[in-house]
Amino acid sequence: MRVFAIAEHRLGELNPTSFELLNLANKIKGDGTSEAVIIGDETLSNSLASHADTVWSISGDQLENYNPESHADVLLQLFKREPPDTVLLGNTSQGYELAPLIAAKLHCPIVTDIVEASPEQKGLTVSRYIYQGKLMVDLKISRTPCILTVRQGIFKNEAKLSGKIIKLKLNPTKPPKRRFLKLIEPEKCEVDICKADAIVAIGRGATASLQLATKLAALIGGTLAGSRPVIDSGLLTKDRQVGISGKTVKPKIYIALGISGAFQHTIGMKDSELIIAVNKDPQAPIFNVAHYGAIADVQEILPKIINKLEEHPPTPTT
Repeated sequence: MRVFAIAEHRLGELNPTSFELLNLANKIKGDGTSEAVIIGDETLSNSLASHADTVWSISGDQLENYNPESHADVLLQLFKREPPDTVLLGNTSQGYELAPLIAAKLHCPIVTDIVEASPEQKGLTVSRYIYQGKLMVDLKISRTPCILTVRQGIFKNEAKLSGKIIKLKLNPTKPPKRRFLKLIEPEKCEVDICKADAIVAIGRGATASLQLATKLAALIGGTLAGSRPVIDSGLLTKDRQVGISGKTVKPKIYIALGISGAFQHTIGMKDSELIIAVNKDPQAPIFNVAHYGAIADVQEILPKIINKLEEHPPTPTT
């Protein structure tokens, strides 16, 4: 299977989702190839080549800045020359625009916001959430090519490769209706919780323990995060929100303090390697996804945990 991953970049830096797409591509390619496509900045090709069998580096007029029409145009030119079996894009604002444009032109199936994919004898089976995360459905795709947009923060297991780089000079076949004027940068986030190996997350039931939670996060070398009620209350900034309306995280350890575990939150953290939950409600749904749980008052148990960690500091890992 030939799996193409469309890389995203801005201001000379690759979006981390580009590597996650290649991780998925390597997982499902079978005896085929994982192929990255970078448009407009060939200096980033080497970084992608360490995760892909092939990197298609496309340069040309009107491609320096992102434009959905121009980018879709040159992608379709590439796919006419090099037919894909599967095309992966990030489930991002850029992916929202490009994926349907490409799918409509190729007359092929499209599935958005997938969280899992596995190759079958004929085609692919992909998984995505529906009804705001209440249900997960498996979809069988038997037609090729197919277009998939991939949820960020899911596919983090990397495969180290040494791919070849192929440079192409392509120009859009017609002038785009839209043109790039300028880039208005968003406000810088306080922290990127998606990159954290350890997260201490607080919910409505732990707002009184914010200082203790902050200290616990520091002791384990982790990052502080929260559920939506905590973010809405203003205790933590939006970039620290975990859940369906926040970010999807997959750290090595996730400590949930006073979080009930509604699906809106668990959808964003349930794939963490180790989940530890503390909640005084024994019926709290968070215990359904936790590997270890303590039915206790956060305010009472946190000082004890912190004291133990101060007596026996955790050994840093590399």
